[in-house]
Amino acid sequence: MTEQPLRIIHCFRSPVGGIFRHVRDLVNYHAEQGHKIGILCDSSTGGEHEDKLFETILPKLELGLQRIEIGRAVTPKDFIAARKVYKEIKSLQPDVLHGHGAKGGAYVRLMGSFLRGSRSRVTRFYSPHGGTLHYKSSSLQGKAYFAVERFLERWTDGLVFVSDYERKTYFDKVGKPTTDWDLVYNGLTEQDFEPIVDHDDAVDFLYIGMMRDLKGPDVFIDALRVAERITGRPLKAHMVGDGPDKENYQLKIHKMGLGERIKMHPAMMAREAFALAKNVVIPSRAEAMPYIVLETVAAQKPIICTNVGGIPEIMGEDCASMVTPGDADALGAIMAKAADEKDWLKTCLPDRAEFTQRFSVETMAENLTEIYQKAGKKAA
Repeated sequence: MTEQPLRIIHCFRSPVGGIFRHVRDLVNYHAEQGHKIGILCDSSTGGEHEDKLFETILPKLELGLQRIEIGRAVTPKDFIAARKVYKEIKSLQPDVLHGHGAKGGAYVRLMGSFLRGSRSRVTRFYSPHGGTLHYKSSSLQGKAYFAVERFLERWTDGLVFVSDYERKTYFDKVGKPTTDWDLVYNGLTEQDFEPIVDHDDAVDFLYIGMMRDLKGPDVFIDALRVAERITGRPLKAHMVGDGPDKENYQLKIHKMGLGERIKMHPAMMAREAFALAKNVVIPSRAEAMPYIVLETVAAQKPIICTNVGGIPEIMGEDCASMVTPGDADALGAIMAKAADEKDWLKTCLPDRAEFTQRFSVETMAENLTEIYQKAGKKAA
């Protein structure tokens, strides 16, 4: 390496889903490049699956893993928790604090600014990953969050957006940043690009993701029923994931009489889940730059998704397998077409060469390294 290795701490709330995947990839790549990495995240979310994922990166976390209770809502506990962790973070003498999501971003800028007060040259970065940007500008809650985002910019050395949609949304709702900003797409590893071989008993459709309304599991269930009406035959599906609304979806499936056709599973690795079904459905109501869509495309799995967030930047603006979010009838119609026309969805996948070049973990991590180093020189 031509530059001095960096001491980097990533902070985020929940070790579940895309943010956790994003941080794990950065840990793996940056550790191999000689940087020293640490993680601070919530202790009350995640389960057995996430614990196994932590085990894979623990040997690479030279600055350690700190897990404290970080709730979704803003409460006085946040300040107590941040204070507890501040002394340990200070002892680690980080060069970079990178917050992911609203809570992670707030913690980083709070602690980083206290460190700056003690003559540290630590730089503070924030990636929204959707987060507060999902709120409507017209809502009181949205206005409050956007005002906080604007205020925290004065304690931010750089904003890092993971999609152009996220950047535009931030500009529209919060305003043009008063600090430096960059756009760095999420990246994938070589393993992600290996094709998946379906199981012999693979079903028609797979939902994989967080079990919460924002990700659309309820729409998926309704759409499967619509697809059955259109095709005139029963269809089968698997739903993979954990989350706060999982019991509600299980009850919905039971009430609709779909218990024999929709099977629910706990969270598992995406590539393991992909082999369970012929087609993947991502019915999200809101997204930034979803890893699950990137992983599905990289694995050459046929995919149906919603035209929301950064998904069009992955699939292409005119992709025929994208539908309006929250529209179960439209989603069901596409699912029916996919069930009746075996190879149709494969024609909707983006150009592989362009996709591979654009969404590389090496490109992502190297770009971030340059951004970190540039800010460090500026702060020196």
